[in-house]
Amino acid sequence: MLEHLKEQPADKILMLMQTFREDPRTDKIDLGVGVYKDPTGNTPVMRAVKAAEKVLLETQATKSYVGLAGDPAFSDAMIGLVLDGAVARERVAAVATPGGTGAIRQALELIRLASPEATVWLSAPTWPNHPSIIKYLGMKMAEYRYFDEATRGVDFDGMIADLGALKEGDVVLLHGCCHNPTGANLNDEQWKETIALIKAKGAVPLVDIAYQGFGDGLEADAAATRLVAAGVDECLIAASCSKNFGIYRERTGILMAIARDAGQTKLAQQNMNFLNRQNFSFPPDHGARVVTTILTTPELRADWEAELEEVRNTMLGLRSQLADELRRLSNSDRFDFIAHHRGMFSRIGTTPDKVETMRANNGIYMVSDSRMNIAGLNTETVPLLAKAIIDAGV
Repeated sequence: MLEHLKEQPADKILMLMQTFREDPRTDKIDLGVGVYKDPTGNTPVMRAVKAAEKVLLETQATKSYVGLAGDPAFSDAMIGLVLDGAVARERVAAVATPGGTGAIRQALELIRLASPEATVWLSAPTWPNHPSIIKYLGMKMAEYRYFDEATRGVDFDGMIADLGALKEGDVVLLHGCCHNPTGANLNDEQWKETIALIKAKGAVPLVDIAYQGFGDGLEADAAATRLVAAGVDECLIAASCSKNFGIYRERTGILMAIARDAGQTKLAQQNMNFLNRQNFSFPPDHGARVVTTILTTPELRADWEAELEEVRNTMLGLRSQLADELRRLSNSDRFDFIAHHRGMFSRIGTTPDKVETMRANNGIYMVSDSRMNIAGLNTETVPLLAKAIIDAGV
């Protein structure tokens, strides 16, 4: 049997990580992998997470299974964090999932179950696992223009023109904040126009919100998702706790389905429970329990929010420093977009050969499409990156 298997395409980011590990240079810089790193290059356990785990260690009486949807308290806490009353609670069905990736997978499974002929529309570009999962599931897929290679901002006119081809029942995948891989985001008016178009076409939005708190703050980063939820009859939301709680390996995510009414919510919940049962039975609980403990304990929540702000401001400071250094070296403002982007990533808009030049000559590792992880920098490595970018002719 096994001899009939075919080799699968290698994940570019995982390959980049391996190449980085094998590079003997001591001054190499990893801007590829999508995790937050502090100035020492470590991905720390947040203070509130350690405190919550201590509480669980002392109080948790069982490791028995949770329900198919996970702990209801986790759903309530996350619905509060992401939506904060944007829609009535009775309209929201939710299941815990293994990370944000699990939430996306279950959302796509739900779409396929409900509307197998639906086309899922993705931004060009998007997180590579989006099209990979869609392709694996045998679903229809289309792209809408998003990133403007000239301005390194959003090609909003192109986006709206492409979404004009939406058909009733199609699904539009939107990044709730901190677009991955570009860092370029819609403004409030653009969000409102996008939501109006999706609603007019009878399409369904699927919001992927993986970086809440990494852009302009917890509330500001959730604003677009709340607008979407309040502005349409139905939508799906996939949220991740990996980044903003720093619990990457705990695989903690949630899928929410917002239905037209309580009756449809009940039906959606039953189907989401069914899909969890088919794919992994019961979702992981430890990370979800940690998140719930933090969000429902005022002192832990306050400390988590404070540390998350430290993380966010560190990345904003690195963005500003890099943009300023590039302005100085290039004697132009053509890299100012880096300071305007939000989240961990920016796509600097250059060619794979120039990315390879920076790797070969300077030990700088970024994805071949020129996506770089700002959180892989510190104040000492920013000037090294800026010089490498200019020297490579970007």
